[in-house]
Amino acid sequence: MNAPLPPTANAFTHALSGVLYGIMRWDQLTAFWQNVDPQVGWYLYAVGEPVPTARATAQHVQQFIAHIDALLHQEHQEDYCGIVYADDLAHPTFIKIYDPNHLGSSCGSSKTPTLPGWIMSQIQPTELITNVLPQGRQRWWKNFLAALR
Repeated sequence: MNAPLPPTANAFTHALSGVLYGIMRWDQLTAFWQNVDPQVGWYLYAVGEPVPTARATAQHVQQFIAHIDALLHQEHQEDYCGIVYADDLAHPTFIKIYDPNHLGSSCGSSKTPTLPGWIMSQIQPTELITNVLPQGRQRWWKNFLAALR
């Protein structure tokens, strides 16, 4: 018999697979970022990297939003967004952001759904195992973290 998951793992897993609302247009994404309160204590998790053990500062959250927004606009060259999902668009507590270069089936209809590239969560994340973590994304994340020091 498997040992039970810690309560945060259950809450995180539930949030990850729960009902999320997609942000379909770029103007909606711009408005959505205004609803993300950087002060409430977010964990910033790049899937495939070590799980964060501490909440990000408000300044780090603001910088992450600015950097990820720029990356999404630059690399998801579509006239729609469709790769950012949240549990609540007005008062989010859980946000999945898919990597524009590794979308697979982000809607979850595949037998092996694609994991998001990044997660913003007010629940401490548990490790998600991915087989695809491009070196370019590893460098992007490490550069982002280094800039915060």
